[in-house]
Amino acid sequence: MRHSADATPAPASGPEPQTFELTAQGRRLEVLRIPASQQNAPELVFLHEGLGSVSHWKDFPARVAANTGCPVTVYSRYGNGNSDLLTEPRPVTYMHDEALHSLPDFLRQLQIENPILIGHSDGGSIALIFAGSKSAGAHNHVRGLILLAPHVFVEDLSVASIAEAKTKFETTNLPEKLARHHRDAARTFWGWNHIWLHPDFRRWNIEEYLSKITCPILAVQGREDQYGTMAQVAAIQRQSSGPVETLALEDCRHSPQRDQPEAVLAAITRFVNRNPGNLLCEPR
Repeated sequence: MRHSADATPAPASGPEPQTFELTAQGRRLEVLRIPASQQNAPELVFLHEGLGSVSHWKDFPARVAANTGCPVTVYSRYGNGNSDLLTEPRPVTYMHDEALHSLPDFLRQLQIENPILIGHSDGGSIALIFAGSKSAGAHNHVRGLILLAPHVFVEDLSVASIAEAKTKFETTNLPEKLARHHRDAARTFWGWNHIWLHPDFRRWNIEEYLSKITCPILAVQGREDQYGTMAQVAAIQRQSSGPVETLALEDCRHSPQRDQPEAVLAAITRFVNRNPGNLLCEPR
């Protein structure tokens, strides 16, 4: 059996985590894999935020692995972390490109089938597109989605906060903080910031994918999130075709796994326990 949600996770045992590089869609990506401690447990694949990376998750994936017994895979997308550097401006479709091309190739190469996707912010949006699209290929069947502060459309609040982030990057020590997690902090930051502030991005919207998703969803949103409101998870709950559980957290901004780690860890553990390895939901 897996650990209960309220139990203190046991120290990690068994095979050690592995770090390596993998080339997907012609780009070198850094990867961390944590082996399972339970048999027949579903793979959990972590998809980071726009300025995230493997290291930016800190110890949260390891804590999830310990609590659930599941194998965990974490990677830095192109342009982030220690993966290949961004060489061109990001297009409006960059999350679609990741969900429909890069992520399927990545999963195929690692022979990961039917995972539970854990996506934060941009990563949550990528998970939704992936789960709601048949064009991603044979490996786009998912057992569930765990979404931390996901975006399905652009809000005025998001644009205002991203504009504020631009000022902080230019006037504070934010570049030094990001440099702890990225090969080229400036290139990573501007690749994210420029596209979100581009006028064409105001029309970005992925609600068309929601009705095609039938797998269980856990959507977590901080009530003080500076990049999105509860309207995001409300849209997911209203339009998705499968069961959707929402968790609204007080005293929580855009990173629930950092601001309220115990509550998020417990909710993820309960969700995984309710969705055993033989459950499979496919996009319609």
